[in-house]
Amino acid sequence: MPDADRLLEGLDPEQAEVATHLDGPLRVLAGAGTGKTRAITHRIAYASATGVVVPTEVLAVTFTTRAAGELRARLARLGAVGVQARTFHSAALRQASYFWPRAYGVELPPLMKSKLPLVAEAVQQNRLKATQADLRDLAAEIEWAKVSNVRPRDYVLVSAAARRSLDAYQPTTVAAIYEAYEETKQKRHRLDLEDILLCAAAVLSDDENAASSVRKQYHSLVVDEFQDVSPIQASLLDLWLGSRDSVCVVGDPAQTIYSFAGASSAYLLDFPKKFPGATSVTLARNYRSTPEVVATANAVMGAELGSSAVRLRTTRPSGPAVTFGGHPDEVAEAAAVAESVKSAITGGASPAEIAVLFRINAQSEPFEDALAQRSVPYVVRGAERFFERAEVRQAVTLLRGAVHDTEASASGLSTSVADVLSAMGWSREAPTGRGSVRDRWESLQAVVHLAGELEATHPGLDLAGFVAELTRRADAQHAPVAAGVTLTTLHAAKGLEWPIVFLVGMHEGTMPIVYADTATALQEERRLLYVGVTRAQDRLHVSWSAARSPGGRGSRGPSRFFDALLDDGERLAGKASQGKAGSRRTRRGLASCRVCRRPLMQPRDRKLGRCAGCPSSYDEELFDRLREWRRLQAAAEGIPAYCVFTDATLTALAEMRPKDAAGVEQVPGIGSSKLDKYGVVVLEMCSARAAGAAQQLPT
Repeated sequence: MPDADRLLEGLDPEQAEVATHLDGPLRVLAGAGTGKTRAITHRIAYASATGVVVPTEVLAVTFTTRAAGELRARLARLGAVGVQARTFHSAALRQASYFWPRAYGVELPPLMKSKLPLVAEAVQQNRLKATQADLRDLAAEIEWAKVSNVRPRDYVLVSAAARRSLDAYQPTTVAAIYEAYEETKQKRHRLDLEDILLCAAAVLSDDENAASSVRKQYHSLVVDEFQDVSPIQASLLDLWLGSRDSVCVVGDPAQTIYSFAGASSAYLLDFPKKFPGATSVTLARNYRSTPEVVATANAVMGAELGSSAVRLRTTRPSGPAVTFGGHPDEVAEAAAVAESVKSAITGGASPAEIAVLFRINAQSEPFEDALAQRSVPYVVRGAERFFERAEVRQAVTLLRGAVHDTEASASGLSTSVADVLSAMGWSREAPTGRGSVRDRWESLQAVVHLAGELEATHPGLDLAGFVAELTRRADAQHAPVAAGVTLTTLHAAKGLEWPIVFLVGMHEGTMPIVYADTATALQEERRLLYVGVTRAQDRLHVSWSAARSPGGRGSRGPSRFFDALLDDGERLAGKASQGKAGSRRTRRGLASCRVCRRPLMQPRDRKLGRCAGCPSSYDEELFDRLREWRRLQAAAEGIPAYCVFTDATLTALAEMRPKDAAGVEQVPGIGSSKLDKYGVVVLEMCSARAAGAAQQLPT
């Protein structure tokens, strides 16, 4: 027993509670950086040392091979040798391979390396065409359907309820391709990764002897990253348990960022309902980050704290303040970040200690270029470098072939580039959905924007010169980068950490992403940002850009998720060089409620101009007219509706009903630029004389 007690040394009170709770179901809500792996490995080791379990009778399940390997290594150091630490797929494959022949008299079919060849056949069987990007999107959609227990015949209804869509195909077409894929796979006698889970669940459901053997083998179950389980994984866990409740689940609902792949935090949040009397322990002491980073993470989650997010508590001494900075355009932002990175390295930081995190892969190009120009080594993690992406290589090849086209050369650089890339399917309108179609468009759009940028700064540059510049940039970024700065997406950064983190491109339309158009999608975007913030150990820098290209319209502001952290000056940073910044109106001091006159502390209250609880003199008819006008205006400008006015600003207009320009200027959310741009039509619509204003599209 003394040896067992030594396993509890160094654990904080909550971690010790996890380690010593060995009877009955246990749920651990573990905030980012709170030592969850330490807690569960000490729990398993303590249970083994006290004789409560035999190590070989424990199944610890997680989601990645790397995480499973880390569990095994830590358990071995703690003396718990023999614990089965596996991924869901590894555990399921082992069981299905063993029990399938015994239950059905045939060997388990072999596993395919990739879905894409059979998806391509399914597309052809339906007399359709698909690019490689289309095939990847279809494969991802089939994966989601299978882990969500959605059959082809149910796909149309279920996908509509889940608000899922692919740009290239109608839901009925996806369902037909999905059905053809499954039929072809059965004829070829093959399995895909999702089938492994389905086959294990099937054999354990059909064969009681198989189920009894598994339950006899594993007396205790531990599931890490439980916020990421899918319906089929939850079903498999139920089959492993049977009627028992000897299970410990660990997860952080604030890090549920794979809902698009079928993950659901509901299994973690509803665990006490499934297991009445279950014990819940919350790990809130953050050991990873400075108080400044922890405070930023808590502010980002806001109202979610205490319900679907753990309020982190700091344990480390204070560090540098989190910095927020806006820039006129993405090129300027990348240059500033690269200079800061270089300064950090000059100051003694290792490049491997620094990460630049962005929302989507296509954002990497200006940062790759800026770092390469300064001879800073970097590594693009989880994705190809910009100039190595298939669509970018194809674009460069086509542009090189168009150099000697006399007609193209006479069209002007940006027009010529746009015309060439149109042959690849690029269009000025962005796809509405997510996935590889959107990623491909973003990559090509970056090339088009680069052409426009260079045309503006180098008026004489022709297509040959543009191709030469693309080649120069590609060559510069092929230098050895073994120990470089990490460039990666927020999704790929999950589970990692760095002393210095730059969160870049954190503007509206990208964070949250423009196609996150539901409350559920916006919540996931907020969680994704939280994951990014909590990757930082010592220093965190947040930046955004007002425009994509130099000289572009600076209409973008910082992500709404930082509202509680930014003052008016910081929120407008980056727009100072966009023309009328000198005439901006500034508000001094705290805004006060126009009803009760109390100071307004919450961002939404400040946008409304009143306390949320104070009575509203809301003109519903005017609000509807304003909202319809906003929709038409946004469509005319090709921007999201909230970039015209937010809902809070429309509500304030419908409440205050300004009668003159001075009155419009007093509405929260309307600065001098928007007053100049929209003031006249807003006054017309707020006037009782202009009941028909909503029918007119303002210019």
